[in-house]
Amino acid sequence: MLVYQDLISGDELLSDSFDYKELFNGVLWEVEGKWVVKGALDVDALIGANASAEGGEEDVGVDDQAARVVDIIDTFRLQEQPPFDKKGFMGYMKKYLKALTPLVAANRQDAFKKDIESAVKFLIPKLKDLQFFVGESMKDDSSLVFAYYKDGASDPTFLYFGDSLKEVKC
Repeated sequence: MLVYQDLISGDELLSDSFDYKELFNGVLWEVEGKWVVKGALDVDALIGANASAEGGEEDVGVDDQAARVVDIIDTFRLQEQPPFDKKGFMGYMKKYLKALTPLVAANRQDAFKKDIESAVKFLIPKLKDLQFFVGESMKDDSSLVFAYYKDGASDPTFLYFGDSLKEVKC
């Protein structure tokens, strides 16, 4: 299994169990998340039993601890951050790129600088629709993970800066 860690914070942000599509020559990775139910299973529902028809109480097999969560947020313990306006986002990006650029492979530097510009231009009009996340350490200068609902989808789409991720074999 491969895990992708943030180069700056070391937080695990993604794994190879989630397929991704590269945008802007790999500067952004697009990953489809899913809403899932987390918690104990309702055994009666799984086997098709009807407790009330079989003389059981109505709440048998129901788990009050079950909750709906987004798989990527839950798996990697992503922490939601307050939204950005354009000025705040550009300030973050300036500081973030200053920290990230020296960590990008030397042979990728020129392409990265060109493609990150396109990626930022792609993100700016979406700012009002984006949710912002960081890894569980919540380190200030770490990479952001963006989530939004694409074209009325019921499951969120996540965007990662591909160059900010380090592949680690587990």
